[in-house]
Amino acid sequence: MASTQEFIATGRRKTSVARIRMTAGSGKIDINGKSFEDYFPTVPLQNTVLQPLQVVKLANSYDLSINTTGGGATGQAGAARLAISRALLQVDANLRGTLKAEGLLRRDPRMKERKKSGQPGARKRFQFSKR
Repeated sequence: MASTQEFIATGRRKTSVARIRMTAGSGKIDINGKSFEDYFPTVPLQNTVLQPLQVVKLANSYDLSINTTGGGATGQAGAARLAISRALLQVDANLRGTLKAEGLLRRDPRMKERKKSGQPGARKRFQFSKR
């Protein structure tokens, strides 16, 4: 058995899925084998991922290994944020109130609407011709 405890959680956003392994450590974050800053080069995306850790003031307490698939950068960042929040709940259930007040435990349900048959898109219609 491993001596360090490992917390595993999953987060989803749009078509992105993030699976996370969280262990006690120094704050090192790897995403798909790359460093955190390389995978999410912009500051807003980095802040999105780090938001749960900053809210509960545990920013440099855990090492994170994140595996993300599907979607784009914003969706993957949102999925990672939800996964981190869920993993923090496994660490300490008393953090639930703090995370819930910030809206970090809610899975964003917004998805792309499907294309309908007989139309060029989800809502768009072919041009109507009277004659």
